[in-house]
Amino acid sequence: MNITIKRMETDTEKRGKAYVHWQAWHEAYPGLVSGEFLDKLTLEKCEKWAFDWPQNTIIAEDGEQVVGFVCWGDRGEEAPGVGEIFALYVLREYYGAGVARRLMDAGLEQLHDYGEACLWVLKENGRAIRFYEKCGFAPDGTESFHPTVSAWEIRLTKRL
Repeated sequence: MNITIKRMETDTEKRGKAYVHWQAWHEAYPGLVSGEFLDKLTLEKCEKWAFDWPQNTIIAEDGEQVVGFVCWGDRGEEAPGVGEIFALYVLREYYGAGVARRLMDAGLEQLHDYGEACLWVLKENGRAIRFYEKCGFAPDGTESFHPTVSAWEIRLTKRL
């Protein structure tokens, strides 16, 4: 395993990111989100998103294969001074290999000028919650029902 962490740049990398996005949802979320949503989440949709919103994305590559990614951004007027990790996904075969932690560190480095970082996670996704807690995030008590996936989310925050 030769993992490289870098900014997403090429069309090939965008397609790789899209595959990770699509595959990770189908690996990690059955039983946690609506089956109807998963059925409608196609690789083509994920590719469209990867090409429409390529900014603020760092990928993990094993050789030339994209195996994970992190996206980050600004909360804007909704929460001034708060940066957000919008997405962090790694292919199942890379769980426990340190790839997610390296991506999280890279994403948080991009948010270093903020006083606080937040992220949303499915309330029933214990594996992800434990990972985020190891990264220093803690639930802040905010919950939201996400009707698109028919699941509850909780917000986790971290002082930077």
